[in-house]
Amino acid sequence: MRLKKKHVALCMLLLICGLYFISHSDFLITRSPAELSWHGDRLVSRASWVQRGDYLPLNDGAQQDRALAPADRREPGADSHTDPTRDMRTHFRVCRFIMETGVKLGMRSVPVATACVLYHSFFQRASIHVYEPYLVAMSCVYLAGKVEEQHIRTRDIINVSHRYFNKGSTPLECDKEFWDLRDSVVQCELLILRQLNFHVSFQHPHKYLLHYLLSVKSLVNRHAWSRTPVAETSWALLRDCYHGAMCIRHMPQHIAIATLYLALNSYGVELPVGEREWWQVLCEDLTKADIDAVISDLLQLYDMEAKCL
Repeated sequence: MRLKKKHVALCMLLLICGLYFISHSDFLITRSPAELSWHGDRLVSRASWVQRGDYLPLNDGAQQDRALAPADRREPGADSHTDPTRDMRTHFRVCRFIMETGVKLGMRSVPVATACVLYHSFFQRASIHVYEPYLVAMSCVYLAGKVEEQHIRTRDIINVSHRYFNKGSTPLECDKEFWDLRDSVVQCELLILRQLNFHVSFQHPHKYLLHYLLSVKSLVNRHAWSRTPVAETSWALLRDCYHGAMCIRHMPQHIAIATLYLALNSYGVELPVGEREWWQVLCEDLTKADIDAVISDLLQLYDMEAKCL
């Protein structure tokens, strides 16, 4: 009995030592660890998953519409020659994909917003020419469900995404193709966590906008408020902010007030004038320049939408 306990203790010690000395590269998405290297706390890859064949596309025919053409994919050192407008259009389309997927999966607004923030935060640290954006988006939806406690099954994410790219298609069979894609989504989730240093909890403008709407509503004539869809427009503008990186570039309080400010001005709703502006009362560190900056970024997104149609 004593000998058996010694064997168990020895096995546990060997297991702990093995886990301690395992390199973090052993957990990365790649069949060839030499293709990935760590520079400080950043992961650098010399080839994209698509080029290495590690990513299983949902639809080969949709590659042109949803990603950059292979001829335009460059090495990480050549990012200075890329077209930022083209990258912004790609991010816009991918975020629209995240939102449509979230709606079809029955996700709440905050988990969908978290998925978009995860996506933009990841590509702040990584090049879109290295990683397949739609695979990252699928993993962000999966991870956001965990972060916001609305867990979504990977099978549902894969089937909804497959239907998104292949209109009228049937759900994927549980064959090798499905399991390869599922493994890619799950392993990509680990990559996102490492790139973000496991900082995946964010403050969103939603709770601030709700508070500001209730405060402003008490200052407006109730008949004028009921005739104008200020609240609905504010929520719609807030949702649109997540199509671009402005959702991580500005403070959540500033985004909430800017969307409310734009909605009020759009319908000509005036608030009582006091010693300070109403938005200064709600957020003391906010300036008119901050509001203008948020609105300018939002209008650029609407211009981007027109170019993406």
